[in-house]
Amino acid sequence: MGSVDLIAACLDSIRQIGDEIADTIVYVDGGTLEAFQFIGAFPLLLELGARAVCSLENASPLDAVADWHSKFSHPVRKIVVLTSRLLSDAHRYILRCLGNHGTVSHCTVLTAISEIGHSAYVDSPLGPDAFREYETLLVQDHEELFKKCEKSNKHKDNISYTGSDFTTDADKYSEWGSGVHYGSNSESSPTKRNLFDGDLGQLEAGGKRLSVTVSHFPMIFSPISSRAFVLPSEGIIADSCLSNQHEDSLGPGLPSISTGKPFDSDEVPPGVTLTAQFLYHLANKMDLKLDIFSLGDTSKVIGKLMMDMSSLYDVGRNKRSAGLLIVDRTVDLLTPCFHGDSFLDRMLSSLPRKEKMSSSSVAKNPQTPSKHSHAAVKRVPLDIKVPFETVFKKEEPKSTTSMLSEDVSSFMCGWNSADVESEVTWLPDYSDKAHDDKLGSDLDTINGSLLSNYVGVRYLEALLDRGAKDGLMLIKKWLIEALQHEKLSSSFKGRQGATSVSEIHSMVQTLSQDQLSLLRNRGVIQLALAAEMTLLEPQSSRWDAFTSAERILSVTSAETTQSLASELRDFINTSTSVDSHKQATTMESSQGLLSFRDVLLLTIIGYILAGENFPTSMAGGPFSWEDERSLKDVVVDSILERPSSVKLRFLDGLDNELEAKARSKDVERNNDSAEPASSTDDFDDEWGNWDDNDNADDQKEEAYGDMQLKLEVRDRIDQLFKFFHKLSSMRLRNHALGEGLAALSRFETDGYSRKGLLYKLLLALLSRYDVPGLEYHSSAVGRLFKSGLGRFGLGQSKPSFGEQSVLIIFVVGGINTLEVREVMKAISESSRPDVELILGGTTLLTPDDMFELMLGS
Repeated sequence: MGSVDLIAACLDSIRQIGDEIADTIVYVDGGTLEAFQFIGAFPLLLELGARAVCSLENASPLDAVADWHSKFSHPVRKIVVLTSRLLSDAHRYILRCLGNHGTVSHCTVLTAISEIGHSAYVDSPLGPDAFREYETLLVQDHEELFKKCEKSNKHKDNISYTGSDFTTDADKYSEWGSGVHYGSNSESSPTKRNLFDGDLGQLEAGGKRLSVTVSHFPMIFSPISSRAFVLPSEGIIADSCLSNQHEDSLGPGLPSISTGKPFDSDEVPPGVTLTAQFLYHLANKMDLKLDIFSLGDTSKVIGKLMMDMSSLYDVGRNKRSAGLLIVDRTVDLLTPCFHGDSFLDRMLSSLPRKEKMSSSSVAKNPQTPSKHSHAAVKRVPLDIKVPFETVFKKEEPKSTTSMLSEDVSSFMCGWNSADVESEVTWLPDYSDKAHDDKLGSDLDTINGSLLSNYVGVRYLEALLDRGAKDGLMLIKKWLIEALQHEKLSSSFKGRQGATSVSEIHSMVQTLSQDQLSLLRNRGVIQLALAAEMTLLEPQSSRWDAFTSAERILSVTSAETTQSLASELRDFINTSTSVDSHKQATTMESSQGLLSFRDVLLLTIIGYILAGENFPTSMAGGPFSWEDERSLKDVVVDSILERPSSVKLRFLDGLDNELEAKARSKDVERNNDSAEPASSTDDFDDEWGNWDDNDNADDQKEEAYGDMQLKLEVRDRIDQLFKFFHKLSSMRLRNHALGEGLAALSRFETDGYSRKGLLYKLLLALLSRYDVPGLEYHSSAVGRLFKSGLGRFGLGQSKPSFGEQSVLIIFVVGGINTLEVREVMKAISESSRPDVELILGGTTLLTPDDMFELMLGS
């Protein structure tokens, strides 16, 4: 048996659908795009015979001519759609693609959600036979829209539907801006007709019906490396709620707090059902038979759902035995909140991300009561923004643009000419305003996931095991090797010591001077530019300030609750003075100093640490009444001091009042700076107005409004601190789980560097320790013995998770790269270095992501 490799498994699954991809235009939605970027799947799709790979949400009639300079001499007859969302969500996009291609006779839809997943999802209008139902639905809607276009064409030739007629029937297509063409005139451009010699439209003239095939394609996920993966942020599984709104919920994007009480079968969140479906089909696709274990209430439900899906057919001789451990993120909230020593974690926290599409969210079923429908969780896309324009900048200080901007600007100018066939004799000069208009701003950064698999080299896998300094040194080593391979002069080989931003930048510039060298080494250059952004201010100083503050809280939490509360008060007061100073001096950033949002995250960390170290003082929270009261007063004063910079979930509904207060503070600040000191003449002038009460009444009303706002803010802060109490009391909610977590402290190897739960849990299980709270779900083999052979006394003993040679750990709610580094270290430190471990999670978390999930806007 070969070793388990997630990237190879994903690429093999694409090769298995090679016959369906050949001679087609492949459309991928946002989630599939993100997943395929990680594994570098697009060259493979073209190798398998795809005409072009296009975006499903941004489909255009121009997609049909993307392959004009290729071996294909006939118009496209088939399209393939790969989607990570429900079929009902992707429906309007698929209809639009069919409308753009008049010669298509067959459409293949590959969805990551199985038929059972569609029928179990409360907002999906499709039933148990979802795929067959959708095939019929798509054909019917396609024919209906085509007939409407035919009727319109009888009155006017070459009409294209761009407005309300199409909007009413296809769910507001006007979102895409450009006109949607449907029917025989959809590809009526002169260029296209000349290319295909009049073949266009013969399909519709012959009256042939569209044939549709819908299949399940479960291998849509984002491998960070061959042994670690997350779900795509724009896919429906990551978007779906993991907990319903109740007292034990921390937010829809995180599992509920484990209390040991069983779930009501009617209240299982949609994300839980879809996660169970995904894990079951992933194991089948990778030929693994599972022994399932769970830690936490939500994970227990997922384990039971997977057992309900399993059958005797899952037992096969060709399948490898593996252990699956499902863990709730709420069992360990501290690790993803910490700013640990992980180079990739630091990089992802510093880099800007692509804005998430204003997606269709979840297509609501009109027959479903609104109380059962669920809102989508906002996950930050894993598509990062890398400043590639710095590579193309010229050395002359007079030039404010780049060669790339000039080339693309010229191309755009010619493309947008009124008459394409006319000779362009004038081109505008973009050199002075390339960075001022929309075109220049779009070219400043190029989106794209950090590639796990780049031309057979797995850079992310090497960086996962590195701290901040080691990761930077590794990138420098790759740059030097690339320079030597390109035979470019390098003066960096013999330098020792710390790597600076200027050194990385100069090496990238040298490597990018030749365009062929740039293309060959774009994977290393992308990582180098990302590392350069990580080292810039204020990102670098902010991260260092966080790590220092967290170290102080960790040390202080082992002393007394009074000292911990005092430290939190000091952090909040410091952030208030910093923000006030920034507003007064109009500074964009104060290097190394934390904002109010940052200290709220530190407060979350402080309460969780207090709950771990003082589990017996939980009547109203870990702190005394006086300490908590003073903390509340400081938070209230901080919000009222600069209300414009605070947009958080617990202040929802007070936005207008806080903005009005922020404006009044700005006016007061401007008046104070503009008015000179009062003189005796001013005093004499105001002598006769002292009896007027108008100003006094206005001041009273304003004071009353401020007092009312302060009382409302205080009520919200009381609710916020009740939320903090939830975080600190998690270990007391479930006694068995609390005992298990306390027992794992024996595996804390170093008192100065805190280890996450997964590290300690894995060491315990590999050492065959029993962990209280860990539940075992009978495997398919166990069900066979239980149902049949068990009657003859052939029972089966409870297996141990650490006995398996293949181990899968999936964290419901997300993982961070520091945990990946720690579990790999746990494997190397254990007595079982031969174990193959796969670590997965709902999403890839940074500390800022954790803040957004719990308190964000």
